[in-house]
Amino acid sequence: MTDYIIVGSGLAGIAFAETLLQHNKSFIVFDNNSQSSSSIAGGLYNPVILKRFSQVWNANKQLELANSFYAVIEKKLATQFDFKIPIYRKFFSVEEQNNWFTASDKPNLAPFLSTTIVHKKYNGIDSPFGYGEVLHTGYVDTITLLTHYHEYLKSLNLFVSDTFDYTAVKTFDDHIEYQNRKAKHIVFAEGFGMHSNPFFNQLPLDGTKGELFIIRAADLDLDVIINTSVFILPLGDNLFKVGATYNWEDKTNTPTAEGKQELIDRIKEILNCDFEIVEHFAGVRPTVKDRRPLLGTHPKHANLHILNGLGTRGVMLAPTLAKDLYDFIENGKPLDKTIDIKRYAIW
Repeated sequence: MTDYIIVGSGLAGIAFAETLLQHNKSFIVFDNNSQSSSSIAGGLYNPVILKRFSQVWNANKQLELANSFYAVIEKKLATQFDFKIPIYRKFFSVEEQNNWFTASDKPNLAPFLSTTIVHKKYNGIDSPFGYGEVLHTGYVDTITLLTHYHEYLKSLNLFVSDTFDYTAVKTFDDHIEYQNRKAKHIVFAEGFGMHSNPFFNQLPLDGTKGELFIIRAADLDLDVIINTSVFILPLGDNLFKVGATYNWEDKTNTPTAEGKQELIDRIKEILNCDFEIVEHFAGVRPTVKDRRPLLGTHPKHANLHILNGLGTRGVMLAPTLAKDLYDFIENGKPLDKTIDIKRYAIW
């Protein structure tokens, strides 16, 4: 009997798979590559919500675990995907500078906001008011991570490229059966694909579409991430990832003319150099209205669990939430009430 079946292999699914490996648990992963939010994500990890100058929920714990978690995987896969790189918030006025200093005085934000205004000149960007530097930041190249990790799982015969058939799940007191497999638990980590899951689709996973660009800008000499109304992330060879839009109505993975124009307009607010769009892509983030993840166990099926709702910060959240769910299932450690699906009385 297998310990776990994992459905979905985005950031949430592979974080749980890696957690199981580190605890010597057996598992198999099912994925049909229908969800793209992890692979098209910006991949930034940033402990501060710069729009509101507030700390990301549980940021200290998330950063500490994520740093060690990804370092272990990089070593195991012999590839780099975690890049430590500063995030600069461009100031557009003296008032924004003052707001930054006010925020940096707050005890919970002080470790993450530099109190020295950066006046470095970057060709292609006018910055008369300078930048504020966010500390302990970087980005994960999610495509490299997911591609290499999937290949790693396949090499161990732990990955099945197939659509999961929910109607084939048979639940028993101490295990489940799926097709010709028996397992103690199933963890569903399907992202926005949860809406097709009859066991958990009552949960209020909203979904927020995001569109991004890869642009080429030969005259832009950026070596940090700029974050204002959009982020601009240097990829090398004059290429930059730019994003993202937020659309709460459209739930498709199709790039739109409206999203394209919005990104172009925002880029032009920051850059004063020419650029060309190399690639335009989109995906639906698994967001929840109360901005908290969805973790827990089905109230009627003790062997069915969910790991979802990572929203826009999956890179930071995934390692911590995978650990939380593992400790909940295996050791009976209670989940934080703000992320436990029990907060929704829907069954």
